[in-house]
Amino acid sequence: MYPAANPQAYDRAITVFSPDGRLFQVEYAKEAVRRGATAVGVTCADAVVLVAYKNIVSPLLVTESMKKVYKIDDHIAATASGLVADARRLVDIARLEAQKHKLQYNEPADVETITKHLSDLAQIYTQYGGIRPFGVSLLVAGVDSAPRLFEAEPSGALTGYKATAIGSGKKEAESFFEKEYKDNMKVDDAIALAIKALKKSEDVKLKPDTVDIAIATMASKAFKMLEPNEVAKYL
Repeated sequence: MYPAANPQAYDRAITVFSPDGRLFQVEYAKEAVRRGATAVGVTCADAVVLVAYKNIVSPLLVTESMKKVYKIDDHIAATASGLVADARRLVDIARLEAQKHKLQYNEPADVETITKHLSDLAQIYTQYGGIRPFGVSLLVAGVDSAPRLFEAEPSGALTGYKATAIGSGKKEAESFFEKEYKDNMKVDDAIALAIKALKKSEDVKLKPDTVDIAIATMASKAFKMLEPNEVAKYL
């Protein structure tokens, strides 16, 4: 039997496994995600919704400068939890990949293709010395043949969901979704469900300027960001 793993002996390099098969640097990256602000995604009959909480830590902060939902293509958007700088870098890569796909194939990229590209990149960053994993998880949502929602983790894992959450309130939100989510909901019901899931997190104080909501419908094939006055109606 191997002795119990001492993290200090195995967390110096990303390429070193502990005796019990763990990569501590990847686990530290996941911890950065768990400490991030909560964001949720919900699919419904003909649309997908992203709702993200902005943690305003100072009254001096310009809330418009904090963006939690990033448009990748007309029909694809993402929200993140963890290190925001890492998220911005991954979003830039996703945007470039979406444009390359459109130029090469003369059609928009589907949501899974873009998310898989990001997940493949994240996985590469768990294999080589001298680099660190991305300290961020992304919820990538969009509409192609149907509403889609995927989570891309720092380990490179890719998972599709009907509804899910990332960040500090992930456990509470997912427990709520397991009880309350229903197939074939309307868009308004999906937004209401997502906001209720956000409220399950103890450290969340929802106001129109601390919540970003984005919606893409099958009819429009494009994401729309709600204005603060529209967000206020749902809150």
